[in-house]
Amino acid sequence: MTKIKHLGIIMDGNRRWAKKRGLPPMAGHQKGYDKMKQVGDWCLARGIDFLTVYAFSTENWQRSKKEVDYLMKLLERGLTKELPQFMKKNIRLKIIGSRDKLSVSLKRAIKTAEDKTKNNTAGTLNIAVNYGGRLEVVEAVKKIVRRKIPINQISEQTISDYVWTAGEPDPDLIIRTSGEYRLSGFLTWQGVYSELYFTKKFWPDFSERDLDEAILEFNRRTRRFGAG
Repeated sequence: MTKIKHLGIIMDGNRRWAKKRGLPPMAGHQKGYDKMKQVGDWCLARGIDFLTVYAFSTENWQRSKKEVDYLMKLLERGLTKELPQFMKKNIRLKIIGSRDKLSVSLKRAIKTAEDKTKNNTAGTLNIAVNYGGRLEVVEAVKKIVRRKIPINQISEQTISDYVWTAGEPDPDLIIRTSGEYRLSGFLTWQGVYSELYFTKKFWPDFSERDLDEAILEFNRRTRRFGAG
């Protein structure tokens, strides 16, 4: 069995889960938040070193202000309230994505959580917020230009050194819930050789058994990386 070092998850279907039950979208997002905490523990128990979850894309700003405000407050509350748990479980927390549109209080909560957990070693949780894969590559290129790195010294590794997940292995497996069969800009640079696993279950319904089935499917596959 091949160990998964880095797992990516597109946590999709919160709103449809809520609609199916006659509940407001916010109820789905709260349920999705609770599920993310559970899945983090499941990954830790399975020795997965890096977990990256897609929480809010650059396109999600198009949703209603009420829903966006709720999501941002949910994230800020989570970063503050769950910080003791991150420390207890020895988990490093990173928020990846552009912080330009985030509130001052959310940016402060992010900085506090990242600073306090930066030396934790049991695992890393990357939460993608205001994230887009193309934006990430553009921002990496801007950093390279600002560093005035000579053209003949720029390689694929150079780009990898300047994306938001720099220093981490590329994801072995990317899971998307809710029956959508696309990556929607998630880990565009890092996911070129990731195995993809799609399930029709909405994110709040994703179970520990579903995770194990995804891992089992991953281990059935042969990863050739273009070699055969």
